[in-house]
Amino acid sequence: MARDPKIVSKTMKKIRSQDTSIELKLRKALWSKGYRYRKNYKALPGSPDIALTKYKIAIFCDSEFFHGKDWETLKPHLEKGNNPDYWIRKIERNRKRDWENDKKLLSFGYTVIHFWGKDILKRTEECIQVIEEAIWDSTFDSLPQDDGAP
Repeated sequence: MARDPKIVSKTMKKIRSQDTSIELKLRKALWSKGYRYRKNYKALPGSPDIALTKYKIAIFCDSEFFHGKDWETLKPHLEKGNNPDYWIRKIERNRKRDWENDKKLLSFGYTVIHFWGKDILKRTEECIQVIEEAIWDSTFDSLPQDDGAP
């Protein structure tokens, strides 16, 4: 079933790169727990959607389609659809860029967390728990270690 290109174009123009519903939901949950953050922090590779700079945590809120969730299943589906070369190339570039940015952030000492949009919408509290565990780990790692010497 072919869709009208004008309707598809209009829909695609409405897709935003920041302040998406999934970002807003996660940020609101973090804020209500007292965590302060930077949003779309351009000083870091990939401009993380949420950066907890105090704890060196970079959080990305990824949409399933544009970041290729279940890529082995999605790719064959795209091959059968409209403009497959464009979409496959675009999503593969996104996945590669995500991976390269993650490597850079890790080299800067950041913990990198990616959440899928549906997980944020359906299991926000679990996402917050993952972030709080990362905060705990970063806090624990920064404490002076006791080497056991008297």
